[in-house]
Amino acid sequence: MKRYVAVLGRQPLISVAELESLFENVRAIYALGNKGKGSTRGEKLPVLAEFSSKDIPNIHRLGGTLKIAEKVLEPLPVFLKNLPERGKITVGVSDFSRGSSAFLAQKEALKIKRMLAKDGRSVRVVPNKTAILSSATSLHNHLFSDTKIEILKNGPDYYKVVQLQDIESYVQRDRKRPARDAKVGMLPPKLAQILINLCGDLPEGTRLLDPFCGTGVVLQEATLIGYVPYGTDLSERMVEYSKRNLEWLKDKEGSNKRSNEQNIVKITTFLEKAECEVGDAQNFQWQMPVGAVACETYLGPPMSQAPVDIKLKQAKQECKGIIIGFLKNLAKQIDPEMPVVIAVPAWLRDNGRYERLNILDEIDDLRYNVVRFKNLRQKDLLYYRDGQVVAREIIVLRKK
Repeated sequence: MKRYVAVLGRQPLISVAELESLFENVRAIYALGNKGKGSTRGEKLPVLAEFSSKDIPNIHRLGGTLKIAEKVLEPLPVFLKNLPERGKITVGVSDFSRGSSAFLAQKEALKIKRMLAKDGRSVRVVPNKTAILSSATSLHNHLFSDTKIEILKNGPDYYKVVQLQDIESYVQRDRKRPARDAKVGMLPPKLAQILINLCGDLPEGTRLLDPFCGTGVVLQEATLIGYVPYGTDLSERMVEYSKRNLEWLKDKEGSNKRSNEQNIVKITTFLEKAECEVGDAQNFQWQMPVGAVACETYLGPPMSQAPVDIKLKQAKQECKGIIIGFLKNLAKQIDPEMPVVIAVPAWLRDNGRYERLNILDEIDDLRYNVVRFKNLRQKDLLYYRDGQVVAREIIVLRKK
């Protein structure tokens, strides 16, 4: 088992839940004394999470992780002395230590430069505008190789970045798909990955069902992770959009020079087995077996401002009826212990807090167990952007 650290994204608590679902010994690290974006109550949020893995983690399947770094086990001077002898070294430092600043991070980088210079190495230091280098800066400087390195510091601990999130790939999969519809909401690919990963580390080739598939974002991300996508939707138009987008994905991956031939063959195989059907999630009979369910459920009508009480009451009743009806129908068809991960709506109120659907008691009556996480509570699983009126509460279930 190797020990790694993840630099968490904009929704750090959900990112920790994602890591807990896939890896062992996850520990959230509350550094910098931060309150962080995404906090409505001003509480501290984690910015890092340590975890253990026997295999090299794949950041390209982790929607909530910006960087992955490997712990430096030997003293820092020894680690630096063992860097490859060839070529110039580029060094950047992100300092997560309490009380850190751009000045202290740059000071640490210059200290590393002096250590390397003593061994006759030529070194370039990436300047710090803040204590933590942005992902864009790290990508621009290619700080994830043997001679272009980013060191993460947290107190006395050091880590070397080994993987960075591919920002451009997410942009492509979000904005370049041929069939999009802003009126029905745009599920971010990163969130789709998180929903899927909260199902756990499923065997490759598992058939994953999205009963509210919309334009097929969950289906697309499931395919790239290594699962066979199966989607249904009440709208025939949405089903056609999903089919078009999956066909686009097949063409895109087939022409992707960065994908190896083996991956292209796998993705093509999964897409050839894909199914998209028109069906109402409250009464549809799905093709079984499936190995997991991940979806964004019905979120109610689009809203541009916090709803008045009567409008919110109507939206909650409508959403609750559809979601409970779906879960009741699903429970009759799936096997015990099957993971079911759903995103349900929560609404922004005038006080800046989100009002939730509050359906956990009713879900319990439908023969599901709610999964609990070590590092966080159910109320922490709220996904939203600043000022977003309709947020998503994530609920992770297992069939009883």
